[in-house]
Amino acid sequence: MSHDAVVQAATDSDGGSPVFVLVLCFFLAMGVIQVVRPQLLWKANARLQRGWVKNPDATEPTSKGYAMNRAVGVIFLGFGIWMLVQQF
Repeated sequence: MSHDAVVQAATDSDGGSPVFVLVLCFFLAMGVIQVVRPQLLWKANARLQRGWVKNPDATEPTSKGYAMNRAVGVIFLGFGIWMLVQQF
Protein backbone atom coordinates (compact mmCIF):
# COMPACT_ATOMS: atom_id res chain seq x y z
CA MET A 1 0.00 0.00 0.00
CA SER A 2 1.47 3.34 -1.00
CA HIS A 3 1.96 6.28 1.33
CA ASP A 4 -0.69 8.33 -0.52
CA ALA A 5 -3.27 5.57 -0.10
CA VAL A 6 -2.58 5.40 3.63
CA VAL A 7 -2.91 9.17 4.01
CA GLN A 8 -6.14 9.16 2.00
CA ALA A 9 -7.60 6.32 4.10
CA ALA A 10 -6.62 8.09 7.30
CA THR A 11 -8.21 11.39 6.26
CA ASP A 12 -11.50 9.93 5.00
CA SER A 13 -14.07 10.44 7.72
CA ASP A 14 -17.60 9.11 7.57
CA GLY A 15 -18.67 10.83 10.80
CA GLY A 16 -17.45 8.07 13.08
CA SER A 17 -19.24 5.20 14.66
CA PRO A 18 -22.44 6.22 16.47
CA VAL A 19 -21.61 3.82 19.30
CA PHE A 20 -18.15 5.34 19.74
CA VAL A 21 -19.62 8.84 19.80
CA LEU A 22 -22.20 7.76 22.39
CA VAL A 23 -19.54 6.18 24.62
CA LEU A 24 -17.35 9.26 24.20
CA CYS A 25 -20.24 11.50 25.27
CA PHE A 26 -20.72 9.32 28.37
CA PHE A 27 -17.05 9.75 29.25
CA LEU A 28 -17.32 13.49 28.66
CA ALA A 29 -20.24 13.63 31.10
CA MET A 30 -18.12 11.76 33.65
CA GLY A 31 -15.32 14.26 33.03
CA VAL A 32 -17.69 17.16 33.71
CA ILE A 33 -18.74 15.52 36.97
CA GLN A 34 -15.07 15.03 37.85
CA VAL A 35 -14.41 18.73 37.35
CA VAL A 36 -17.59 20.09 38.96
CA ARG A 37 -18.21 17.61 41.81
CA PRO A 38 -15.42 15.04 42.26
CA GLN A 39 -16.97 14.06 45.61
CA LEU A 40 -19.82 12.35 43.72
CA LEU A 41 -17.36 10.06 41.94
CA TRP A 42 -15.62 9.26 45.23
CA LYS A 43 -18.95 8.39 46.88
CA ALA A 44 -19.88 6.13 43.97
CA ASN A 45 -16.52 4.37 44.06
CA ALA A 46 -16.33 4.12 47.86
CA ARG A 47 -18.91 1.33 47.75
CA LEU A 48 -16.51 -0.73 45.64
CA GLN A 49 -13.93 -0.57 48.45
CA ARG A 50 -16.08 -2.51 50.88
CA GLY A 51 -14.38 -5.81 51.66
CA TRP A 52 -11.00 -4.48 50.52
CA VAL A 53 -10.56 -1.58 52.93
CA LYS A 54 -11.30 -1.62 56.67
CA ASN A 55 -12.82 1.88 56.71
CA PRO A 56 -13.77 3.17 53.25
CA ASP A 57 -14.84 6.53 54.70
CA ALA A 58 -11.27 7.11 55.87
CA THR A 59 -10.01 6.99 52.28
CA GLU A 60 -11.75 10.19 51.16
CA PRO A 61 -9.28 12.51 49.43
CA THR A 62 -8.22 15.81 50.97
CA SER A 63 -9.01 19.16 49.37
CA LYS A 64 -5.67 18.94 47.53
CA GLY A 65 -6.66 15.49 46.27
CA TYR A 66 -9.94 16.85 44.95
CA ALA A 67 -8.08 19.74 43.32
CA MET A 68 -5.85 17.22 41.55
CA ASN A 69 -8.95 15.30 40.44
CA ARG A 70 -10.32 18.51 38.96
CA ALA A 71 -7.06 19.24 37.13
CA VAL A 72 -6.98 15.74 35.67
CA GLY A 73 -10.65 16.14 34.75
CA VAL A 74 -9.89 19.30 32.76
CA ILE A 75 -7.14 17.47 30.85
CA PHE A 76 -9.48 14.52 30.29
CA LEU A 77 -12.22 16.83 28.99
CA GLY A 78 -9.80 18.53 26.62
CA PHE A 79 -8.66 15.19 25.23
CA GLY A 80 -12.25 13.92 24.98
CA ILE A 81 -13.44 17.02 23.15
CA TRP A 82 -10.49 16.75 20.79
CA MET A 83 -11.43 13.12 20.05
CA LEU A 84 -15.07 14.07 19.49
CA VAL A 85 -14.10 16.85 17.08
CA GLN A 86 -11.83 14.44 15.18
CA GLN A 87 -14.83 12.17 14.57
CA PHE A 88 -16.53 14.83 12.45
